[in-house]
Amino acid sequence: MSYGFGFTENVQDNLGQTVTVFTTSGGQSGSGFTGVLANANNDFIRLVNQIGQGPGCALGNCCEGFGGYDGYNDAAMNCGRNTLGTVVDIPYNRMAAFVHNTVGSRW
Repeated sequence: MSYGFGFTENVQDNLGQTVTVFTTSGGQSGSGFTGVLANANNDFIRLVNQIGQGPGCALGNCCEGFGGYDGYNDAAMNCGRNTLGTVVDIPYNRMAAFVHNTVGSRW
């Protein structure tokens, strides 16, 4: 933690915390992004806003039948779930507001 006095340092002091960032863009992206602050450098921040799921069974085979994988059906491996998760990168010059809890941060 940097415990600095500038905006960038304030953002960096919240690494690992859940935050909401409103941007200067329109549409859905202007409604804000909520996620865990995973990275903050001098140019942009990275939020993890959807964690990918772990495998349902050992080896990720979804426990379907003998062997678990049907070579002709790719959906058999992921069982129809989103396993990737999502991240969002937001440049500082596009931020309108940075919202965080007072607990766990240096305010």
